[in-house]
Amino acid sequence: MLKGEIVAIHIAGEATAMPQAVAEAHAVPNKGLAGDRYFDDAGTFSNLGRGGRDVTLIEVEALEALQREHGITLDAAASRRNILTSGVPLNDLVGREFRIGDVQMRGARLCEPCDHLNGLIGQNVLRGLVHSGGLRADVLTEGTIRVGDRIEE
Repeated sequence: MLKGEIVAIHIAGEATAMPQAVAEAHAVPNKGLAGDRYFDDAGTFSNLGRGGRDVTLIEVEALEALQREHGITLDAAASRRNILTSGVPLNDLVGREFRIGDVQMRGARLCEPCDHLNGLIGQNVLRGLVHSGGLRADVLTEGTIRVGDRIEE
């Protein structure tokens, strides 16, 4: 049974803008988080289609391992992921449904790091985040997610 929680939520209104922390965000199926670049089809990869682009998540544990094992400090906002989690192995959620607060989601695929991320942050995090760069998820039900919400199956 999952016992994770949301540590932070970040949204960016434009493709290359630094994501900003918010206390809560409204999630909409097939759109993502209101106010975020992908919600408005303004993200760098929006032209690739919607599947698995509603929301991205990353583990605080992955960012801590990146610092510990590779000497790279990456702020949660700079990771470009929407939701920072703690206590849940996100890779295990690929292909599975889960709930954050009252919002139902489905893990679509891993959110591997890319050269675009490297260029925006000015650091090479590819090796340090391979297979731990987070999760892409689809929003299945509308609702509000908040910092501190539990992640449950």
